[in-house]
Amino acid sequence: MALEESFPRGGTRKAHKSEIAFQQSVEQDNLFDISTEEESTKRKKSQKGPAKTKKLKIEKRENIKPVKEKFEILSVETLCEGMRILGCVKEVNDLELVISLPNGLKGFVQATEICDAYTKKLNEQVAQEEPLKDLVCLPEIFSPGMLVRCVVNSLGITEKGKKSVKLSLNPRNVNGVLSAEALKPGMLLTGTVSSLEDHGYLVDIGVSGNRAFLPLQKAQEDTQQKNKGAKLKVGQYLNCVIEEVKGNGRVVSLSIGHSEVSTAIATEEQNWTLNNLLPGLVVKAQVQKVTPLGLTVNFLSFFTGLVDFMHLEPKKTGTYFSNQAVRACILFIHPRTRAVRLSLRPVFLQPGRPLTRLSCQHLGAVLDDVPVHGFFSKAGATFKLKDGALAYARFSHLSNSKDVLKPEIFKPGNTHKCRIIDYSPMDELALLSLRTSIIEAQYFSYHDVKPGAVVKGTVLTIKPYGMLVKVGEQIKGLVPPMHLADVLMKNPEKKYRIGDEVKCRVLVCDPEAKKLMMTLKKTLVESKLPAVTCYADAKPGLQTHGFILRVKDCGCIVKFYNDVQGLVPKHELSAEYIPAPETVFYSGQVMKVVVLNCEPAKERMLLSFKLLSDPEAKKEHEGGSQKKRRAVHVGQLVDVKVVEKTKDGLEVAVLPYNIPAVLPTPHLSDHVPNGPLLYHWLQAGDILHRVLCLQSEGRVLLCRKPALVSTVEGGQDPKSFSEIHPGMLLIGFVKSIKDYGVFVQFPSGLSGLAPKAVMSDKFVTSPSDHFVEGQTVVAKVTNVDEEKQRMLLSLRLSDCTLGDLGTTSLLLLSQCLEELQGVRSLMSNRDSVLIQTLAEMTPGMILDLEVQEVLEDGSVVFSGGPVPGLVLRASKYHRAGQEVESGQKKKVVILNVDMLKLEVHVSLCQDLVNRKHKKLKKGSEHQATVQHLEQSFAIASLVETGQLAAFSLTSHLNDTFRFDSEKLQVGQGVSLTLKTTKPGVTGLLLAVEGPAAKRTMRQTQKESETVDEDEEADPALVVGTVKKHTLSIGDMVTGTVKSIKATHVVVTLEDGVIGCIHASHILDDVPEGTSPTSKLKVGRIVTARVIGGRDVKTFKFLPISHPRFIRTIPELSVRPSELEKDGHTALNTHSVSPSEKIKQYQGGQTVTCFLKRYNVVKKWLEVEIAPDIRGRIPLLLTSLSFKVLKHPDKKFRIGQALRATVVGPDSSKAFLCLSLIGPHKLQKGEVAMGRVVKVTPNEGLTVSFPFGKFGRASIFHVSDSYSETPLEDFVPQKIVRCCVLSTADHVLTLSLRSSRTNPETKSKIEDPEINSIQDIKEGQLLRGYVKAVEPHGVLFSLGPSVVGLARYSHVSQYRPSKKALYSKYLPEGKLLTAKILSLNHKRSLVRLSFLPSDTGKPDVLPASVGLPLLEEEERETEAERGDQKGNAAKKNQERKEKKNQKGQEEVKWPSKEKSEPRQPQVKKQGKRGRPESGSEQERVNKKQKKAGLSEEDDSGVEVYYREGEEETEEMTVLPKEKPTKLTEVPRLQLSSGFMWDVGLDSLTPALPPRGESSDSEEDERPHEATKKKSKKEKALEKQNAEKELSRIEEALMDPGWQPESADDFDRLVLSSPNSSILWLQYMAFHLQATEIEKARAVAERALKTISFREEQEKLNVWVALLNLENMYGSQESLTKVFERAVQYNEPLKVFLHLADIYTKSEKFQEAGELYNRMLKRFRQEKAVWIKYGSFLLRRGHAGASHRMLQRALECLPKKEHVDVIAKFAQLEFQLGDVERAKAIFENTLSTYPKRTDVWSVYIDMSIKHGSQKEVRDIFERVIHLSLAPKRMKFFFKRYLDYEKQHGTEKDVQAVKAKALEYVEAKSSVLED
Repeated sequence: MALEESFPRGGTRKAHKSEIAFQQSVEQDNLFDISTEEESTKRKKSQKGPAKTKKLKIEKRENIKPVKEKFEILSVETLCEGMRILGCVKEVNDLELVISLPNGLKGFVQATEICDAYTKKLNEQVAQEEPLKDLVCLPEIFSPGMLVRCVVNSLGITEKGKKSVKLSLNPRNVNGVLSAEALKPGMLLTGTVSSLEDHGYLVDIGVSGNRAFLPLQKAQEDTQQKNKGAKLKVGQYLNCVIEEVKGNGRVVSLSIGHSEVSTAIATEEQNWTLNNLLPGLVVKAQVQKVTPLGLTVNFLSFFTGLVDFMHLEPKKTGTYFSNQAVRACILFIHPRTRAVRLSLRPVFLQPGRPLTRLSCQHLGAVLDDVPVHGFFSKAGATFKLKDGALAYARFSHLSNSKDVLKPEIFKPGNTHKCRIIDYSPMDELALLSLRTSIIEAQYFSYHDVKPGAVVKGTVLTIKPYGMLVKVGEQIKGLVPPMHLADVLMKNPEKKYRIGDEVKCRVLVCDPEAKKLMMTLKKTLVESKLPAVTCYADAKPGLQTHGFILRVKDCGCIVKFYNDVQGLVPKHELSAEYIPAPETVFYSGQVMKVVVLNCEPAKERMLLSFKLLSDPEAKKEHEGGSQKKRRAVHVGQLVDVKVVEKTKDGLEVAVLPYNIPAVLPTPHLSDHVPNGPLLYHWLQAGDILHRVLCLQSEGRVLLCRKPALVSTVEGGQDPKSFSEIHPGMLLIGFVKSIKDYGVFVQFPSGLSGLAPKAVMSDKFVTSPSDHFVEGQTVVAKVTNVDEEKQRMLLSLRLSDCTLGDLGTTSLLLLSQCLEELQGVRSLMSNRDSVLIQTLAEMTPGMILDLEVQEVLEDGSVVFSGGPVPGLVLRASKYHRAGQEVESGQKKKVVILNVDMLKLEVHVSLCQDLVNRKHKKLKKGSEHQATVQHLEQSFAIASLVETGQLAAFSLTSHLNDTFRFDSEKLQVGQGVSLTLKTTKPGVTGLLLAVEGPAAKRTMRQTQKESETVDEDEEADPALVVGTVKKHTLSIGDMVTGTVKSIKATHVVVTLEDGVIGCIHASHILDDVPEGTSPTSKLKVGRIVTARVIGGRDVKTFKFLPISHPRFIRTIPELSVRPSELEKDGHTALNTHSVSPSEKIKQYQGGQTVTCFLKRYNVVKKWLEVEIAPDIRGRIPLLLTSLSFKVLKHPDKKFRIGQALRATVVGPDSSKAFLCLSLIGPHKLQKGEVAMGRVVKVTPNEGLTVSFPFGKFGRASIFHVSDSYSETPLEDFVPQKIVRCCVLSTADHVLTLSLRSSRTNPETKSKIEDPEINSIQDIKEGQLLRGYVKAVEPHGVLFSLGPSVVGLARYSHVSQYRPSKKALYSKYLPEGKLLTAKILSLNHKRSLVRLSFLPSDTGKPDVLPASVGLPLLEEEERETEAERGDQKGNAAKKNQERKEKKNQKGQEEVKWPSKEKSEPRQPQVKKQGKRGRPESGSEQERVNKKQKKAGLSEEDDSGVEVYYREGEEETEEMTVLPKEKPTKLTEVPRLQLSSGFMWDVGLDSLTPALPPRGESSDSEEDERPHEATKKKSKKEKALEKQNAEKELSRIEEALMDPGWQPESADDFDRLVLSSPNSSILWLQYMAFHLQATEIEKARAVAERALKTISFREEQEKLNVWVALLNLENMYGSQESLTKVFERAVQYNEPLKVFLHLADIYTKSEKFQEAGELYNRMLKRFRQEKAVWIKYGSFLLRRGHAGASHRMLQRALECLPKKEHVDVIAKFAQLEFQLGDVERAKAIFENTLSTYPKRTDVWSVYIDMSIKHGSQKEVRDIFERVIHLSLAPKRMKFFFKRYLDYEKQHGTEKDVQAVKAKALEYVEAKSSVLED
């Protein structure tokens, strides 16, 4: 086949008239292609020399034309469909025969063209997809050399344009010309076996209406000779002779005897005609005429045929004469011309005998000096070979090109160089070629190609299975994908193009199968080492190249040429031990190997990758380089010099010997982003110190990671597996990342696998999201296998924590910034001034720059930096809302320098530019705003000072992955703890971030800063834009409503013009709350008036005179008043801008507007007043109700008409600003809604209003009842209702007290407003907050501007030795009750007392401190002493109070803030706030006097004194606070158990919180007693308090305590978030109260809270949720939950649970449907079948259950059958028919008698459901089985137990006797 394709034959020729019909199937496959029928005189000569020119001339003189036609040599062109021809089987393939035809032609027979019976068998095999026993393949029924009669089926052209001949052997086609009547005895026919019957074979001879029978006896005679009695197969091809004809040819009897067939001759009696004459018949003939081209003969009396020169008998050539009698064989009959061609060759004259010579031995041989024997113009030439045989060269093979052929060089006797290219068995001729390309071809056939040879070829095509390469004319080779290059190529088509010449090396060549495999691996192709092509070549010590075929645990299998392969054992892979070869080696890798051992007989070979292990190789490598190489070993620290950069890292030289080594980019730093940065700035010649060697064999691999270097230096790196134990923490790096986990390598070369499940505490979708190759990690060893040298690791943070996270975080940050400093020093060594300047720039530097341009994204680019060409930019956020224009001068602060992109990030934020330099305390906690984010750290600014601080984004080397929700954003608030107080060289303070819970979201822009987005175009309007119209303003039009939008209606007018009716132009009078557009319905016909035309692009209304008016969208009106004759008005179209139209509206004016949409982001309602006038209603101006503000979408509908008051034009001037709550003027006394923007601890709130107004509310105005934590409920962005108290300042003074904001409710005022000293009286009891602890007493705030003083003698009845205790127990902001002792109105002084005797409250210092009591006299003297001592302070205090009274409060809100943590009294559930720093001016004043005070007093003044804080830190920490100093709330004192020393009132908050708002708590608090209490009363009160507390304690400690409220459950689930039982109880609690929604919410909360690792716990909650939906929800809600559950859990479990739920709730139909779904989806799961079977039996559907068992056995794998049958039998016992169950068991046990588990179940079931006799029968059978002794012991024991329970003593003895008998029998067998 390949030959024909590779050697096209013949040239062009004109078509004969009779051939035009099949001209398109012309094929050049014919070796003897004679050019034209007109010129067929130029024919080949007969083989023995009557080939003289003279003869030719004589022939020409005769009647030439008949000769030309007669002696046409057969070619593809002369073939036609239906032609019968004799052929010889040349090749047999599985599904195709290659047939050699006369004159060197070739054809193909497909397996479906053998016979009908064979085709039927093939179809059956395809249908049932498995081999049939009685179907044999073609090689078994055909053999090369067999002569066959064929019919030309079709003449086609292959894809490559070659012609192919398709033949058929089907007797129906070959013998179809015969009729039943024409059959005569003695006829020789061909047929095929169609079936085997009792007495013989039915043979298909293809004659219609006929049955041919071959008796068994006749068949055996022949088969015994040939196949030693083998039976004939269906499809076997037979030559048969008709023995007997019966019934007019309807039945014939055949014989296939060799003697009958070989002597059969066609005679006249058989009545052959030209129509039914068949090829292969032998006839007697008479020579009629002799010509140079052959003979004409007569046969069968009146038929004439031709014999061409190729088919004369070779020995008699030239001796033929007229009238000579010969025997001839018919070769073919042309169906059109009826020309018959015959052969006189002896091999054809004995039918049934195969051709013996099928090829010539010298195929492919190049012959020199072959003489020409004869030349035939346009046909070819014959040559005489050395052995005297003739050979033939076709015309197309005589020269390289037809055009240059010179006939004179082919005179007889001339010699030529040629090559034998093929052999034609039908003509017994060798075929030659004289073409240079063929003669010079390196390889002619597959036999010439030897494994290991280097060959050149041309790329033919690239397929997924490899690349096809053409090596020779008829040789193609395949390069598999693995062998396209040294590495695996993803897109080979990019490297290789079709037609490219490539150099390959032969891997395998199988000439018989025509299979050639090659490699393009450069290392193999160019290897100079000897190639191993057989096992005998592999001598021990030989070094050669091979490629890795497979990587296994035991080592690598390396393959060479000719399928020779060997094993490299694990210990020979490298000098260093390799635990997991698959991480180091890969299939296809080319390796240099040395042969250790080879056994050719067993085809086994052992190899090694350790090349220097053999002495010869050692000698080669000995010398200086080897000694130098030895200088570096694994684990050594070396200095290196950078030589050059490559794409993977740095090529370096190890000093001092300059040993070459590699330092990959990821190994330059522990910080992933710093690697590329260092790589970028390092240059050739730079020296790196203390670099670690990781690998010294082969290529020296280095690492500069500080973590690994310090590990090796500290000797913490295990060198072998024996040193490693589970639980160890090791530092290494990620070697490779696979789908199933991460391989981590340690400095010594050992490595381990961290599977996906323990890679992170978070859910891992793809390992590459969490780690990158080369990343430094900490790993915990979980499992070590020393034998296999493997270990398993965990990279989870929870497993690998290296101490305190804060410390680790700071260490990582310091390292990272240190490396960046190193990069700066590298940059400063560069010549470029720009780079040097960048190196000097640090965060925090202030620059004066000029704005260059403002980009589209809102960012600003600056120029005018220190050097030209410097890129400085501020992002949109860092513009800080400022209006900037090109050329403007601005002050900016540097945030960060991008050293890769050479850009500087700057900010215009005023807080950062004008930052305050304030002394900070190490370890203090601050609120900060994120200003810039890098990959491993962030830069934030402290809220109170504007200083820049850096903090690490990771707290651990492994902590690299963040879900999107966890990622920080610029502008977000964070809580930082400072670790340095002064910016170092980096310009940044170093800090550690507090818990993520303290993060706050970025504030949205103020309403005034926002710019509106572009108006969205209505698609319905854009459709009609292209239509022109001729309308003018005032025209009346009719149209159909097309669609209805929020604020307008789209109408289609005549001619398809689209018009628009605005909501304001539908009704004359619009009632509030209605939607006018809903009055019009789609499809309704409306009459309207044109009032304007809107331009599609600009949305402006154009005047009618505008040229584009005809392309506008007509604006229409259907108002009744407009439709009246003269009532219409035109829209104002002449205004230049929308702002001018807005000017017609005055503030306070009421307008009707229509709601277009609610903008969630900007928090405003967008409305339209008229088609061309739009407005906005800020959310805060829509209502005074919190309910409306929370869900504005529920109150306001799209399209609704609203009555609004004009407030004024918006800053963007294109919109009106409106309000739904009246004119928003913010005058004194007005109540308005605001939004909290800032919470300042111990001070109050800053509130923003629409249009940029701000106000402040003091902590005294937050509520009518003070609380310990007054600001706890307030967080930024919270909406509050305020009353304006004063507008004197530009910042409003506000009150949030409900007595002000809701005066009509007349709520009880527990703490009255105190705005001046006039509001208080002597003796009054008032509550307030501690302001400061001074040297002479405690300053106490009673109101926003009223401060009183309590001397120490009036603070407590105890006398502390250290004043520091006052600071500790009276922190700033502590709520206390004080009694007014005296007032001095002139000097504005207020004297207070906190003594229990005055206030009736507990002492401010707890008794547990154990202080001595202060006596009355001491108190007085102390007071006097205090008066004298603190004189200066008192004056200062007076000044302060006077100032305060005037209202010029010393506290400057935004600027002078100081961090002082305040004390939380109670932990509240679910509140989260943003801590803000307090502000204390007094501290500054104290600082100046500190020097003059005694040490004792000093201790009472120092603000930052924190003595004893650690011991007494609170156990409960607020989510928004840092733990601070203790208050009087009772706490667990570790030293002395519980000490309760306070009254009940201050204990109230410690009870479980009952309500959310602070108001409700205040209501519950007992009122202060105004009268003094007697000692008895106090004692009684104390007793009651203690009883109450002990009751609460006992309740909480009681193990049987049941939670009684949602809060109780909340507390429980917080402590055990992963316990599904608690969550389910919580759900049940809500369901008891029929609060379905709350139960659902709890379930959803549970699913979010429970860790994803707790799969079973999560599943429990899903099942509970399914139950809930089944009982209380709809089918739809149940389906939704079910679909979600299936996504998140194992689907099968969820299906089974739902089925159980349906069954329990008696929804049997749904359960049945669900089971059917499960059977389709989980048909391989036996649990499903068993469940369904049980369900059916419970329902009483026994029949269905039996059918189910049958189906289960069909679907399940066989190994499951016994278990399923046993389970169904059990179910039958329990729920169905006991007898049937027994039958099933008996049946199963008869098949599987040794299944002890089934026996055991059967016994159990019988004991439960059967009689004692049945049970004993079963036991008797079991103990007589031949089972293992262990199992027999088990059954004997059971039998004994049964008899002890149910039988008599006699029965028990009987069992024991049997057991003894069994043991004796066993032991006797053993003795024998």
